Amino acid sequence: MGLEEYLALWCGAFGTVALVGYGRSLAGLTPAQRAVRVMGRIERVREPRHGSSQRDGIPVVVSFQDPSTGQEFTVTNDADHGERITAAWTGREVGVRYPRGRPHAYQFVGDLSAGRRGLGWPNFAVFLIYAGLVVFAAIDRGWPWALIGFGVPWTVSGMFYVPQNARVVNRRIDALTSQPPVPGRVIAVLTDTSTDEDGGTMTSNTPVIAFTTHEGTSVIAYCPEGLPDPVQSHGREVTIHYRPDDPAVFTPDLAAESRSRSLDTTFSVVALLIGVAAVVVGAVLL
Repeated sequence: MGLEEYLALWCGAFGTVALVGYGRSLAGLTPAQRAVRVMGRIERVREPRHGSSQRDGIPVVVSFQDPSTGQEFTVTNDADHGERITAAWTGREVGVRYPRGRPHAYQFVGDLSAGRRGLGWPNFAVFLIYAGLVVFAAIDRGWPWALIGFGVPWTVSGMFYVPQNARVVNRRIDALTSQPPVPGRVIAVLTDTSTDEDGGTMTSNTPVIAFTTHEGTSVIAYCPEGLPDPVQSHGREVTIHYRPDDPAVFTPDLAAESRSRSLDTTFSVVALLIGVAAVVVGAVLL
């Protein structure tokens, strides 16, 4: 079987996957579309125990209502129930998703709209088809086609991402500096230890900060970055800059936050330039 036949088999297999996936999505039959998505409300928040694991998130009690029956449910996040809750306060809304008719199989989600149409696998299948075509062109017509084939979508996506990322960074910094900071305190340091394939041990430490906003909201949140010497930070007094409309966005070090976001923007621009360079080099070498 020749290269063309392998390509046809590759495209046919993944094309079928894509068509079936898109067809199911149009018919509203994907599990993501059939799932119930509601907003829950945090009723109670408990401080994490110093030295415990950060894997389960901040302990909370959440209530939500099943829209089909009107029944209220009060649940916790003390087991594997989707995304971790890393910032919590009484009254905060959190997304809850579960299979239709099975509210006890709930999962917490950060963004209720993400993956709503269930197009993840079909889109991935289309990507594999495109990748197969690029590889075929590179083998059949020369490797510069690989530079063009992968450089073009990389550049196009970068052209959309870089300006959007810059706007997000500017809005984030503006929000964090829109009002005076508030005092906070490190109430716990969570410790997790893992072992790699070579038997080496890795330890991560995640400080947990408590602070009260100017509006009187008491917030408990993980602070994975921005604190020097996190291992010894338990009990430390800190200054918190936060976003007024979403206290989950905060930083104890505004200067470090600005440097980090500027570095993110720089990396995005460099990535875009790499895509442009790949396309130009590939076109020149054809």
